[in-house]
Amino acid sequence: MRHSADSRYSLSFTTGGLLAREAAVLAPVYGKLRDWAKVRDTAVEENLLQARTHSTGVRRVRETLNRLSVLSERELEILADVTATERGHLMWAAACRRYQLIGEFAEEVLHERFLTLAGNVSYEDYDTFYRAKAMWHDELDDVTDLSYKKLRQVLFKMMVEAGLVSKQGAIEPVLLSARVTECLTERSPSDIRFFPTRTV
Repeated sequence: MRHSADSRYSLSFTTGGLLAREAAVLAPVYGKLRDWAKVRDTAVEENLLQARTHSTGVRRVRETLNRLSVLSERELEILADVTATERGHLMWAAACRRYQLIGEFAEEVLHERFLTLAGNVSYEDYDTFYRAKAMWHDELDDVTDLSYKKLRQVLFKMMVEAGLVSKQGAIEPVLLSARVTECLTERSPSDIRFFPTRTV
């Protein structure tokens, strides 16, 4: 049985990568304005992300805010003050929450391969995962070859930027800080499942 339209995977995560730097810029703006539409307008008008073109700026602002909007108030509050490593972890969690496909890959492939001591995660692992999901999701069959490769490339780029995987694909065990762990475990099930770690 195929999934209904309301459970379709969103596949619009090819803008940028993890967007951690962008998040550090825009999260404090939300802290002041408390309104996502106003944050978007301000960021675009003032080119807060220093994009080279207006259209690029619009895309990066929109995608960054899409991810920030799934973070809790506490996560948004600490985002500008945490270390670069912690920010990367929070933004990886945001990507996993915002995009079901990324979250399922993180839990079912990255986390599982870490637990079974596989040592690495490869494009082939993604291909196998994607084919399995495509059996239940028509929209994955409709993706062009070029878009498919772009989605895969950006997902692996995110994992590298978040410090979860090396550029060669080796899984990097993650040590989450106490405050990030506290944020991730507020959700049920805990979002620690998206990371290569044994902490639960």
